[in-house]
Amino acid sequence: MSLDRAARERLVRALAASVIEHAEELTSLDQAIGDGDHGLNMKRGFEAVLATLPGLAEKSLPEMLKAIGMTLVMKVGGASGPLVGTFFMELGKALSEQPTRADLVAAADKAIGAVKLRGRSEEGQKTLLDVLVPVQAVFASGGDARAIAAEAAQAADRTTPMLATRGRASFLGERSIGHMDPGSRSASLLIGAAVAALEFEAVS
Repeated sequence: MSLDRAARERLVRALAASVIEHAEELTSLDQAIGDGDHGLNMKRGFEAVLATLPGLAEKSLPEMLKAIGMTLVMKVGGASGPLVGTFFMELGKALSEQPTRADLVAAADKAIGAVKLRGRSEEGQKTLLDVLVPVQAVFASGGDARAIAAEAAQAADRTTPMLATRGRASFLGERSIGHMDPGSRSASLLIGAAVAALEFEAVS
């Protein structure tokens, strides 16, 4: 996969728009089982990312991803900034400038592993990993953009009946059941935006 400058800028704008346009929804989800600031925090982070354009798009893909991650770590409060930021930074560190699909799969594996370590969490605990892990499985098995985006949305939905055992929602115990995890929802939005911008089915 080779992204020119214009494509890299489109990717950044798509990622940011997916979060900024759904900030109220994310805040509402977080008000139910968290601190109520997830939407505002993520919006602030991606507005800060947008503020670094067009210079951000001048960087190579790996360097651009690392820069996005660093901005999110610095600008997004709560647990989301370090976790989402870590994913972007580690993805950038693991990628070459013109990665193949196999390279992307391997890099995503490393990034997910880093998120697990940073959050001391695993799939099944009602966190963004409940989107990242199943989506990675679909991507690794050869799924196209439509399949990846669909799995991301469905995986976020599947967090609704789950009991939270990590993060702020875990303090609610069984009261966390019946509410979608806001971190999973924002992860699904970012993944949907990314695959739409990159058309992963065309990556060999």
